[in-house]
Amino acid sequence: MRSSAAARRYARALFSIAKDADGVESVRGALARMAAVFDGEPALRHALFRPLHPAAERRNVLRAVCERLGLDATVRNFFSFLIDQRRLVAFDEIRAEFERLADAAAGLTKARVTAAAPLDDAQRERLERALAARTGRRVELEVAVDPDLIGGAVAVVDNVVFDGSLRTQLHQLRDTLSRGH
Repeated sequence: MRSSAAARRYARALFSIAKDADGVESVRGALARMAAVFDGEPALRHALFRPLHPAAERRNVLRAVCERLGLDATVRNFFSFLIDQRRLVAFDEIRAEFERLADAAAGLTKARVTAAAPLDDAQRERLERALAARTGRRVELEVAVDPDLIGGAVAVVDNVVFDGSLRTQLHQLRDTLSRGH
């Protein structure tokens, strides 16, 4: 998911505050808990994300939810600020960007891998090591299966594509043979 410029700014601001307070993992957890509440209560999400109700009412409801979840003042204040700025609607993007920043600070990157068949533990570990060697960071895999690849896998890490699929190799071979080389 590509985040908007505004979502990136808000996530960077929250990350900076969290980092200064040595609370990056705490804030990450708070955002995850709030996301679970929003996902589990679509009516609450709709009421808070849409400015149909006055901002003060939405702030009070959100403050009560934050207190019930035991979220600290930094996170409660951040959510109030998002309501005031009419940016709560960008929560999912802000959270995703915060996650990306936290992962990068921890030397971790995520790789989206599409494989022709499910990967066993040894294959996952080998692929993680290979991608880590190429990127210089620890890599966490998010694996999907696409039988149309025929064999092999395609990995996307930080918008860089590593295509080791049999389908691509066959296309490249066909192109080479059709050019007569």
